[in-house]
Amino acid sequence: MNTSLYMIRHAVSPYVHGQERNRGLSEQGAADARRVREILKNEEIIHFVSSPYARAIATMQPLAEEAGKEIILYEGLRERAFGGLNREYGDDELLAAIRRSFEDESYKLEGGESNNEAEERAVPIIKRLLREYAGSKIALGTHGNIMAIIMNYYDKSYGFDFLLSTTKPDIYKLDFAGQKLVRVERLWEPETGTV
Repeated sequence: MNTSLYMIRHAVSPYVHGQERNRGLSEQGAADARRVREILKNEEIIHFVSSPYARAIATMQPLAEEAGKEIILYEGLRERAFGGLNREYGDDELLAAIRRSFEDESYKLEGGESNNEAEERAVPIIKRLLREYAGSKIALGTHGNIMAIIMNYYDKSYGFDFLLSTTKPDIYKLDFAGQKLVRVERLWEPETGTV
């Protein structure tokens, strides 16, 4: 029996310097969180886990409330730390550094994390969830970079170009046979917000 992991990338969250952990959703982000609930409410998701960052929790909160479930937070599922890139550089420099981190998984900026370091803290949690909740459905509140890093661990085609193709929010259903990824399906349709 397969285990399904629904990766829910957080909705739009206005950037506030120094508020990485506590940033909430914009008005549009809150509306999109309700659309996430509508898309997934009939999926019979049993387990809800998330990054501890407010924007990830807020994006899946309406869905968890609909299911009558609590969200379990995992510090190791937080977004990858960029260190010196925390908006001190322009978008071009940020994208160049992120691209390089997918080409050289040990690359990092001062004070930041490499893809390898982020993978080493996040993937063991995914493996544990797949063991403990085998055969069930799990929703995971996440962020763009760490989501791509986790998916890239299981399938190298999910790299920098994949990350650029994602939206806020976004939903990917990953089906696993044991610990092996066997299928990925995107459930969020950016133009309309529906499947």
